[in-house]
Amino acid sequence: MQIAINAQLLNTENSYRGAGVSNYAQQLLRALGELKQASGTNHNFSVFLNDRQFTCDGLELIQSSPTLVNPLRRIVWEQTVFPRQLRRIHADLHHGLVNVLPLATRIPGVVTVHDLSFIRMPEKFHTAKRAYLTALCRSSVLRAQRVIAVSQQTADDLIHFFGLPAQKVVVVYNGVAPDFVPGDDLSNEQFRRAKGLPERFLFYVGTLEPRKNLELLIRAFANWRKSCTAEQREIKLVLAGGKGWFYQRIFELVQTLELQDAVIFTGFVPHHELPNWYQAALAFVYPSLFEGFGLPVLEAMACGTPVLCSDAQSLLEVAGDATLTFPAQSEDQLLGALQQIVADASLRNELSRRGLERAALFSWKRCAKETLEIYDRIQYNRT
Repeated sequence: MQIAINAQLLNTENSYRGAGVSNYAQQLLRALGELKQASGTNHNFSVFLNDRQFTCDGLELIQSSPTLVNPLRRIVWEQTVFPRQLRRIHADLHHGLVNVLPLATRIPGVVTVHDLSFIRMPEKFHTAKRAYLTALCRSSVLRAQRVIAVSQQTADDLIHFFGLPAQKVVVVYNGVAPDFVPGDDLSNEQFRRAKGLPERFLFYVGTLEPRKNLELLIRAFANWRKSCTAEQREIKLVLAGGKGWFYQRIFELVQTLELQDAVIFTGFVPHHELPNWYQAALAFVYPSLFEGFGLPVLEAMACGTPVLCSDAQSLLEVAGDATLTFPAQSEDQLLGALQQIVADASLRNELSRRGLERAALFSWKRCAKETLEIYDRIQYNRT
């Protein structure tokens, strides 16, 4: 079976463009390549991408123009040039890794939808971007043979907002890369010294944008500092991640609350460093209002880091009973949870143990195998 994969949003640069859906693309492609090499399967993969740094054994990588990093150019390419490319390589099936399929082709398609935040939270997006995402995603999922949702939350939203039949939507959870494992005390201390970090800090990682609910976290952290002990006041809040959109308010709030010495902004953290940041932290805090999946929660658990996260539905799907949670809109309950996770070492140890057990249920190999099963069912039904 000849499978074409649209990976134009795959990006290996050290910015927010290299996180999120780009990480999904990279990890899934590598897992598919490993399965191809290990099993000698009859699946042949042609991956269309514009990133020149990405490599992956077992897959044919077809380089598109680097100009497709521009969103408008990419949109035009997907709907005009890509259908011709599919015919040229005699594709039996094509897979859009991020929400969109080319509409001018009869070749069966699979599309992965990560979330419908642009519908759920329209005020968090620029108007033009929201309109494009809604129109193209709706048309793509209606045309697709199968729609992969990365969580039951996303599957439910697809059925509710776009009227998709439930049997058309398949939940395939993301995985966690094998380098996310617990660290040891010595290496953690060496990492903290190298980065100029305090012995204890609370850690967040993700794009700096409104949906991540960082203003609530900063206010709760400021209030916690008013009542904590002198020793606990040495604990810093580390906010890691590239600048996304509407992020200036986050920096302004830190200034307003006079937290410049207590809140550390690292900028984008390269993927190869991420395990060290999780391992070195006292706890990981993820207050997001809404997620399609919530990969950082899974990565933190895999590193044995105690996790405090909001009760967003998809985060609960990932976390099970392995995290301390709070209502996403409640500053008071987040404040109470911060007090609890900082003060209670036995709770942190228990969350660490549960998190490791929970994270072991997720892998990119499993994600790739379940994706292949979807390809095979479509191909089988056509013959």
